[in-house]
Amino acid sequence: MSIDMSTLFLIDNKEGFTPTLGHLVSMMNYTRDTTIKAVEGLTVEELDFLVHEEANSIGMLLGHMAAVERIYQIVTFERRDPTEEEEKELAAGLELGTKGRTAFKGFPLEYYLEDLQAARIDTYKKFQVLPDEWLFEQTNWWWDQPANNYFKWFHVFEDELSHRGQIRMIKKIHSLERKKQLVKD
Repeated sequence: MSIDMSTLFLIDNKEGFTPTLGHLVSMMNYTRDTTIKAVEGLTVEELDFLVHEEANSIGMLLGHMAAVERIYQIVTFERRDPTEEEEKELAAGLELGTKGRTAFKGFPLEYYLEDLQAARIDTYKKFQVLPDEWLFEQTNWWWDQPANNYFKWFHVFEDELSHRGQIRMIKKIHSLERKKQLVKD
């Protein structure tokens, strides 16, 4: 799945998707493109860098993005809660913390990009067979308030945008730390 750069800045219809789902895909494509650009060329050291011992690394945040997308696939496409096995499989990415620091360490950028891509391909395959009306189906959600699938998928890329900001900040801090180290040496 590649993003059509000639329409990256157009929220419009996308071939293979109903109109409203195409608009959602447009926003998700832009978000993913900016995330990929933010991590382009990062080394394992940069992906694993921790601002402090309890922080999230860039690799952890990328793993989190893929895990969030997968959990929302289960919740919205299958209309169910995840099984214990699924929760266990996704726990490091969803919870982060110690589990995330252990699970997302030592991997090259390609590992994370492939994981993100695989999750997104599955999402778009499902989006292609759903009607726009599906986006407006409601269930009780956070704090027992109603939410529709449109909001839930908005949250998937809104969460990615938020963490992309963290990624940019972590990169700057890492760069400053390296400069300080070079001055010391």
